[in-house]
Amino acid sequence: MQKLDWEDLRYFAAVARGGSISAAARELGVNHSTVLRRLDSLEQSLGVRLFERLQSGYVMTGAGETLRGRLGPIEEEIGSAQREVGGLDEELRGSIRLTTTDTLAHGLLMPYLHRFQEAHPAVQLQLVVNNSFLNLTQREADMALRPSNTPPANLVGRKVGALATALYASHAYLRGAERQGIARDDWAAHRWVAPDDSLSHLAAAQWLAEHVPPSQVAVRTDSLVTMVDAARNGMGVAPLLCMLADRERALEQLVPPDPRFHTQLWVLSHRDLRNVARIKALSQFLYDALREDAHVFPA
Repeated sequence: MQKLDWEDLRYFAAVARGGSISAAARELGVNHSTVLRRLDSLEQSLGVRLFERLQSGYVMTGAGETLRGRLGPIEEEIGSAQREVGGLDEELRGSIRLTTTDTLAHGLLMPYLHRFQEAHPAVQLQLVVNNSFLNLTQREADMALRPSNTPPANLVGRKVGALATALYASHAYLRGAERQGIARDDWAAHRWVAPDDSLSHLAAAQWLAEHVPPSQVAVRTDSLVTMVDAARNGMGVAPLLCMLADRERALEQLVPPDPRFHTQLWVLSHRDLRNVARIKALSQFLYDALREDAHVFPA
């Protein structure tokens, strides 16, 4: 067995995470052939095949699984060291990779990011819009602004407040329902715009499952922003975030926001990054600014 190249192991770990050469290349910022060359080099050094090359992607062999299991703790230790060393830089400069949902990016966040960047022009912001939690441990992001009543336990941060949800429908839809003799609060008789299974953790989604027959759901979607669009176009009644729906003149709120539907809002980071100057500054800025926002309720 030849001596292993640590760089080859890094490329192996990226392929293992992404499941393909293309995914690893995107993560590492290199081209396809570089990943292939590094992977071939590692397999030759070990004298074993680490992946089966299938049409659907790269699937690890038993040897690959063993190697990934051994590398996991090492990767975390190296990542921890990188984060701690990065924290020694006390200047407000450099990049911040911030992940958030399409809902918050579209409806809440942009004016505040603009204000922060005006105050700190040497900080470059990279916004990653993703409706699932990215892995801050693997540095998929440095910070997260997330609506969640159960934030990941391995992250640190503060609860800013809560976002309200209420039931809305378009004026055109309500006129049509009235002509059909459907009472406004006869929820089982209305057509509905509903979240799909990826958002089933939301209290509003659970309420819908209890009060609305599945046959009355006109459309399901994995995006709260898309739900607003569907409701505005008359596809049915919908549980919508008030911060998005209240600005739509075509929509009418049917009942006041139900506190049971509130979703907590969190500013989060990895614990190793919390004392990095630029991360600390943006975290505090967002916490202070969002607590004063009219759409964020105390929680």
